[in-house]
Amino acid sequence: QVQLVESGGGLVQAGGSLRLSCAASGRTFSTGPVGWFRQAPGKEREFVAVIFRNSDVQDYADSVKGRFTISRDNAKNTVYLQMNSLKPEDTAVYYCATRRYYTMAYYSPQSYEYWGQGTQVTVSS
Repeated sequence: QVQLVESGGGLVQAGGSLRLSCAASGRTFSTGPVGWFRQAPGKEREFVAVIFRNSDVQDYADSVKGRFTISRDNAKNTVYLQMNSLKPEDTAVYYCATRRYYTMAYYSPQSYEYWGQGTQVTVSS
């Protein structure tokens, strides 16, 4: 079993920055992806970014490319999401998720086995 705990959310003005953390306990992330997703009120959960433990492969949603950066610290079993130039439309609950093995469908929430509880990000205009 893997337990994921997100932190770092909060209220920030448009143009500001936040860094989210996703700390894992119980087991390591193994070879599977670690993804960040977000869900705004009344909307479906959507892919934000992904990183793979054993490679430098990363991917981002078009809406956050150039503004968000995902990174990992394997020694700390933690994945980070640095969010810069935040916009009001980035407001959502942000979740990290992982699964045991590689998948090409890393952009789909249905692909993930383990989820954190989420952290609220609110961007004011």
